[in-house]
Formats: sequence, structure tokens, C-alpha cells
Amino acid sequence: MGALKRIIVTGGAGFIGSNLVQALNDLGHKDLIIVDHPKGEEPLSNLSDLKYTDYLDRNDLFDALEKEKLGEIETIFHLGACTDTLEKDKDFLFSNNTSYSKKLFDYCADRNARFIYASSGATYGGDSAFSDAERNLKPLNAYGESKHRFDEMARNSVKKPSQWVGLKFFNVYGPKEAHKGRESSLVFQAYHQIMKNGSVRLFKSYNEEYKDGEQKRDFIYVKDVVKVILFFFKNPGTSGIFNVGTGKARTFLDLARAVFASLHKEPRVEFVDMLEGLRNQYQYSTEADLTNLRAAGYSEKFYELEEGVKEYVQNYLTRGA
Repeated sequence: MGALKRIIVTGGAGFIGSNLVQALNDLGHKDLIIVDHPKGEEPLSNLSDLKYTDYLDRNDLFDALEKEKLGEIETIFHLGACTDTLEKDKDFLFSNNTSYSKKLFDYCADRNARFIYASSGATYGGDSAFSDAERNLKPLNAYGESKHRFDEMARNSVKKPSQWVGLKFFNVYGPKEAHKGRESSLVFQAYHQIMKNGSVRLFKSYNEEYKDGEQKRDFIYVKDVVKVILFFFKNPGTSGIFNVGTGKARTFLDLARAVFASLHKEPRVEFVDMLEGLRNQYQYSTEADLTNLRAAGYSEKFYELEEGVKEYVQNYLTRGA
């Protein structure tokens, strides 16, 4: 009997990562290595009811891999990153999001392991068609640039892992995001604003093509995101970069109304000035082109915004999860 092959989940104590660990547990995978760099104890609470073998700080991972302390690795799910779109330190972002990812990619390539990683819809600029086949992208912030740079490294690498998949997540919401603070989804923030003040605050529009609150995003429920990740895990012959959204842009007002409806309350929305530093790098509409994802064989239906928001609010947020 050969050595047991193991799975690493970086960012495993975080939002999408802990939801993936839950799904892997449900499939019978318990020999998992969680890698993260949590600030305080809050993210670790995401793992409190989950099964895993080892937990490593992100700064200790490469030493453990080089010294072969972790056994034979079958798959690395690389979901860890700095996701702050307002972070200005490019050196930090490229070290954390680009170079770190490249080292893991090369590790998998050298050992015939599989590498499934988080890219981002932030790789697209403001005037993009949001097609994952498009490569001449102009991200609006350093975070998006750090992700785009690694995507191009992966595409151009001569030596690749046995499977490599980059997933461009759009606007994800759902349980286990409480630790994200100002980076948490608008659903999470809107719920807490309603509970505290009875109203939701949305940014004013500074683009005459969009009325206040009619800026659009492709909002996707985290349970759909995990389904897409597992689809590629179950199809090791498929590689490439794929958008992960619903393919249907919805307005911020739609989302706010969905949260109010889930709480059986009448909508109360106020519009506030956008942060100065955000105005020049703001995307007014995002919508994932799912052509390649569907062509790869993913045929599942996505949660409608109202369905996902209702489940999240009523089954998780109102229960204090």
C-alpha cells in the first residue's frame, strides 16, 4: 500500500477556504493540511467544527515542503492571499500574491501534483468584457495587478503541474466571512447596518451612466463557488483559467432590497460619498463571462441573488453564525 497522498488548503481558515474544507470533509477528506496566517483568533473559529490533520503558519509552509515533513502532496488548493483592494504596497502584494503563488505552482509542477488557485475578478479593468480568454488586462488596483501577474506566469510557464486551474472569483458572499471586516461582502455589511441603524448605506455614483445604487456586480454565493472548485477537483484532466460568477450582474440596490426582504423589513437606503481613493479605481459594472466554464462541462445552476441572500441571512446571520 502506497503512502497516503495529502491535500493542502492555503487560506484554509479564511472565508472561501473554510467553506471548501467543510465540503472536502463532507466528501470524506479528513487528512488535510490547513495553511493560514490569521490575525487574532477569529478566523480559526471557522475551523472549530472541521476535521484536518495539520495547521501551519503560511511562513512555515515552504520549509515544511522542502524538508518533506508533510508527506506526498496530491493537490494544493491555494486560496490564501492579501485581498485588500485598497492596499498600496505593491512590493508586499507581489511578494504575498504573486511570488508565493509561483513557488507553490513550481512545487506542484516538479512533483506532478495538482494546483487549483484563487485568481480574482479584480484582474479586469473598468472597460473589460470580463472574458477569461482575454489576456491584455489593465487592472484598476495593485491587488488586481498582483493576481493578473501570476495568472500570466501560470499561462506562460513551460513546466506546469499535472492540473492547474486559476479561478477568477467575482463578488462572493456567504457564511464564515465575519473576520473580514471592511472586506466582508455587502450582504454581511448590509445586514449589520440594518440591525444597528435600520438602513443601508450605498455609495453615490460618479458616473453619469449609472444612477446612485445602480452600480452592478456579479454577486455569487460561496456555496456555488465551492461547487465550482470541487468540479475541477473531480475533473483532473481540465486545466486553465476560468471565471467564477453567476454570469448575471445585479445592482447594489437589488442586493440591499434582498437583505431587507429576508428580514421582512421595508427598504431604507441612503447614499453616501465614495472614498476619494476609490473613485478612480472603481468598477461600475462586473459580469462574469461563463463561456469557458460551461464549455469545460460545468452545468450547475447558480443561486439567484434573492435565494442566496435569503438563505445566508436567515440560516446564518440571524442565528449568529
